[in-house]
Amino acid sequence: MTTTVNPVLRVAPAAPAEAAAHFRAGLAFHTDVSDVAAALGAGGDPGFVLVDSRSTEAWDQGHIPGALHLPTALVPEQAGQLLDRSVPVVAYCWGPGCNGAARAALALAELGYRVKEMLGGFEYWVREGLAFETWRGRERRAPDPLTAPVDAGDCGC
Repeated sequence: MTTTVNPVLRVAPAAPAEAAAHFRAGLAFHTDVSDVAAALGAGGDPGFVLVDSRSTEAWDQGHIPGALHLPTALVPEQAGQLLDRSVPVVAYCWGPGCNGAARAALALAELGYRVKEMLGGFEYWVREGLAFETWRGRERRAPDPLTAPVDAGDCGC
């Protein structure tokens, strides 16, 4: 009897301890839109500073309320004036197709900041139906049912 290995199992899954270490490490480097929104919406100090690493034009097009605008290119010269090294930073950019937040997070880490990247970026913030600010004021779009539960407070994950 011949067994064909499918593409998923062609490379065997990692041992449970290795997988746990990998995923634990990933959570040390990343957070997501839902968790950031929950932390910001809980009231009080969330314990981190949210940094929008996009250009001024992108910021003006829309940004997360309460975020600090610090374009990636300006991190080396302005981070020390704007951020406290004792407070963790969460960086975001446009979305999954953009690695601007990873570049900003790298620049911040190299300057001695504890930093996480917000997966999904501004795109998923808007797609999940969360409020954002533009030069016109606060806006909100209906949640995209492919990215957020429409009739539930959270996705349960």
